[in-house]
Amino acid sequence: MKDALKISLVDTHSHLYLKEFDGDRSEMVQRALEAGVEKIFLPNIDSSVVNEMLALEAAYPSHVHAMMGLHPCSVKDNYQEELGIVEDWLGKRPFCAIGEIGIDLYWDKTTLDIQIEAFRFQIALAKKHNLPIVIHSRESTELILDILGDEKDERLRGILHCFTGSVEQAGQAFALGFYLGIGGVVTYKNAGLDMVVSQLPLEWLVLETDAPYLSPVPFRGKRNESAYVRLVAEKVAAVKSIDLETVGRVTTANAKNIFEKITWAYTTLS
Repeated sequence: MKDALKISLVDTHSHLYLKEFDGDRSEMVQRALEAGVEKIFLPNIDSSVVNEMLALEAAYPSHVHAMMGLHPCSVKDNYQEELGIVEDWLGKRPFCAIGEIGIDLYWDKTTLDIQIEAFRFQIALAKKHNLPIVIHSRESTELILDILGDEKDERLRGILHCFTGSVEQAGQAFALGFYLGIGGVVTYKNAGLDMVVSQLPLEWLVLETDAPYLSPVPFRGKRNESAYVRLVAEKVAAVKSIDLETVGRVTTANAKNIFEKITWAYTTLS
């Protein structure tokens, strides 16, 4: 593991507070640290998981950092109440970002109007608190880019999480102040994301897992975890014909640029 610790990696998107990790959460975090993962960022889903998310952050305050936001798949009839809870939490304590927010047109198109309303409301909160946003854009990338174009100003910045779009869309996102979150999908044989990533500047990219979802090969179909971000980094290095250390160094610098308000010095757990 000594070689692993020489590589600096960041998992910019991981739901490690979910029940899938209840049996081995501390061991899983230790595995991530041993794989060279310097920081893990936790996107919120809705009010039902806030306590668990903050408890995990409190257990590993040097390594794990919580966001606050309402996931588009949780934008239901009570969305205004949920948005009020998000706003209240932002007034109580610091968070590293507003997320995970956005639009999901895969699971439910009938809520599109209120998803857009919730997305714009949380963009406004991010600007008010001078925080980056972390965006979920499943089957909605073009719409997301259009909204970001409308909302663009010097405060708007963040990550397009689980990016699976085109080279052109990647350029549009970066021009709007957004990095691209690259996860396990880049390792999938028929996804085509590897060909897109091969054409993108490393300076546009950050790494993520979306654990417990979207495990990279060879763990596809099994539970994902933050240690596997190293497999994502290895694939990015391979498709771009560069060394792993460079991928780690540049993507970590990109993450630091996004999450600039947190402290990056840390001590490895024993």
